[in-house]
Amino acid sequence: MPKSRIALLIPTLDRSGAEKQFTLLATRLPKDEFEVSAIALTRGGPYAADLTAGGIPLTVIGKRAKFDPFSFTRLRSELRRLQPQILHTWLFAANAYGRLCAGIVPQTKIVVSERCVDSWKAGWQLWLDRRLIGRTDRLVGNSPSVVEFYRQQGVPEEKLLSIPNGIEIPASIGSNDGQARQSMLQELGIPAGAYVAGYIGRLAKQKRVEDLIWAVETIRQIRPQLYLVLVGDGPERERLETFARNIGVMEHVRFLGHRDDASQWMRLFDVFCLASSFEGMSNSVMEAMSLAKPVIASDIPANRELVVQSETGFLPKLADSVGFMQFMRRLIDEPGLGEKMGLAGQERIRQFFGIQRMVDAYAAVYRDLLQ
Repeated sequence: MPKSRIALLIPTLDRSGAEKQFTLLATRLPKDEFEVSAIALTRGGPYAADLTAGGIPLTVIGKRAKFDPFSFTRLRSELRRLQPQILHTWLFAANAYGRLCAGIVPQTKIVVSERCVDSWKAGWQLWLDRRLIGRTDRLVGNSPSVVEFYRQQGVPEEKLLSIPNGIEIPASIGSNDGQARQSMLQELGIPAGAYVAGYIGRLAKQKRVEDLIWAVETIRQIRPQLYLVLVGDGPERERLETFARNIGVMEHVRFLGHRDDASQWMRLFDVFCLASSFEGMSNSVMEAMSLAKPVIASDIPANRELVVQSETGFLPKLADSVGFMQFMRRLIDEPGLGEKMGLAGQERIRQFFGIQRMVDAYAAVYRDLLQ
């Protein structure tokens, strides 16, 4: 029986959440059933190596502007060459370009992946999304809150479904992790007995990292062992560093910038924090939970779908830096609570958010459309 041809299209292969899920899916779909090709609309990136190692051919189109007619033409040519039965697009630019190419291969069904409650989108972007609904066979959100957002944009119920992100539980923490932690603390100039709150992700406005900095400033006088480690870069970094310096908390905050080994720094944290105003399904929260870390995250729908209040972590109200501070203090003051919550979170990931579950769900969508 011939294999079903699947083309996966995404803007870049940068080291970020959607790109990671894209790569996991591409490399783990059943090879005896699906012939998978990957297309990067703008550029490649670190995950290109993972695709190559997984035997997935990759084409980079090289888009240079918001609407680049030359790259549009190149994408159409690539789709003619591949003749995919399923074109699965990820993120706004790829979702738009992919659907605008609908019909170039008449039999191609189009699956669109939306990864966030996209309240950031401008009016013209939402208008384009609505105009392209007719060229969409399925729209998959990575959480019920994402699906609800696009339901409100007019996507018909029969085209909508939710497939959560997938993540694997890492190997058990090794005996040398205590030594590795001490080396990390020493590298950052943090005392050996410190309690470390951490964040990994883009330093962008939606992430509200200033709420975490305020929380540390509020508590550091009475719990001086608390330090905040921020891993990542973005447009807000300079402003956040100035902010931390101006309120006098820089001694207790470390900005690490972009790190290729970001996941290794997660092991340093005693608690993972996310103060975002909107999310889809946070890979960083899932990774923290998979490592048995308790999580303090803003009480928004997407975070509520992952973190169970007072069981796997805490959910302070959005923009409530005092709430973040109070929950940090509770974890510091109640030895063993963080470990208990972390193990409960790890079990939640194991039960509901495994990689194979995610891959099987997408494979079922493809089979349904191909029938």
